[in-house]
Amino acid sequence: MATLASMNEKTPKDPANTSIDAVSVENGHLDVQTSDKSLDRRLLLKRDLVLLPSVGLLYMIMFLDRTNIANAKIEGLVQGLNMPSNGYSTALWIFYIPFILAEVPSNLILNQGKIPPNYFLGGMTCVLGILGMCQGLTASYGGLLALRFLMGALEAALPAGAAYMISIYYTKKEAAVRFAAFFNFALLGPFFSGLLAYAIVNLDGTGGYEGWQWIFIIEGLMTVFFGLIALIFTPNFPKKAQHWFLKPNEREYLIAKLEASRGLEEKGSVADDVSIWKVLVDWRIHLFTLCFFCCDITASSISAFMTSILKELGWTSSRAQVMTMPVWGSGIFFTFLVTWTASRVNFRAPFILASTCSQLVGWAIMVAYVPAPGVRYAALFFMSIGTFPQMPLLMTWLSNNLRGRKYLAVGMAWQVGFGNRANFVSSNVFITGQAPRYRTGFANGLGWTCSGFALVCFTTLLLSIKNKRRADRVSRLSVEERAPEEQKSFKFLL
Repeated sequence: MATLASMNEKTPKDPANTSIDAVSVENGHLDVQTSDKSLDRRLLLKRDLVLLPSVGLLYMIMFLDRTNIANAKIEGLVQGLNMPSNGYSTALWIFYIPFILAEVPSNLILNQGKIPPNYFLGGMTCVLGILGMCQGLTASYGGLLALRFLMGALEAALPAGAAYMISIYYTKKEAAVRFAAFFNFALLGPFFSGLLAYAIVNLDGTGGYEGWQWIFIIEGLMTVFFGLIALIFTPNFPKKAQHWFLKPNEREYLIAKLEASRGLEEKGSVADDVSIWKVLVDWRIHLFTLCFFCCDITASSISAFMTSILKELGWTSSRAQVMTMPVWGSGIFFTFLVTWTASRVNFRAPFILASTCSQLVGWAIMVAYVPAPGVRYAALFFMSIGTFPQMPLLMTWLSNNLRGRKYLAVGMAWQVGFGNRANFVSSNVFITGQAPRYRTGFANGLGWTCSGFALVCFTTLLLSIKNKRRADRVSRLSVEERAPEEQKSFKFLL
């Protein structure tokens, strides 16, 4: 074990005196003999009650803004703006061009620390809400495309920025369940979106606006409201945390614990002293991003086309809106269940592979096109409970296997941003003329899910091999040589 203080020292009684020199590390875990359990519980509760809801609500409202176009579609959006046959698909993918391009730069700006996270994330959310509201006020298809392009550029800051905040505020062991909670906030957006749309369309004709316009207007105003909350309650980075959030002794103890979990990350440390180009070409980031991409094919397909598929089962548009809720609800429940279990046993890969098998069942039913509507509705549940637990697990898996704030800033942004390229695929393979069988869309979903299964198997094997090589290398080092090696490398989590 690499220790930065003697194992024989007693636990410091005053947390204010606890620093990185008073903890010991083995594979990124704080030694329990040097921790203050009472203070640990208090700090965990503070982060869970302040940080997690503040960034989680941003992710929820962002997902609501991203998916409400699907609700507006079946309520008359296409006809209201005289959109061409491929207009809906274009409105989907044009959003992701700036979203993908701006993801990494925005997280690097956030990492610089010159703009506090509450102003950066909260301000972006307020402007995003205004643009979202304007979608309901535009009178042309071109205006809708321009607004969605701008929304994509602004929204890029939110998911990766929020994920980055969780990465730097929680230890590796704590992060898994928090990523699940964070992602479930996102699922709450579309979960309530169907119910909101069901209620809002009753305003059809009010003030001269159609029901689909009111969906954008009201949900845009909600986004502005949550942006204002984020401006007030989002904490700053750990070393600059506001006094109302962390007392000085709490802040110092938390920083020590976080550095014990991830290694020293301040300027001049081994983890920080790395060029941005080395981070950008790191194999871990790209391999985990490919896994996320394959999973997100299913997530983006459900988000954009589930309401259309449900309406094609024979339900009215209003009934289809409500029937999306159980599908999203099952995803929320299984995301917590699977990620909590994975965190308890400290393994990711087996749970991701099991979830992928559930995805495969759902896509296989869709490809076979079983005539019974109930069976095809059940297929959406298989896809939901297989897809959504994977996403926080993959985010946690990458976060656990990176060290240093620069790696985390780029890695989380790259995974979320470039992983979202799946939306380009899903928005273009569900061809309107192929409804309701969508042969191209369903076949693509099945193919990419099979690819994801293979990639996760390959990633697990590769990490296992590298762990074995590292263990062999460390075993040949002297006690004095092991400390520098522990700073440069660490055991990968599977």
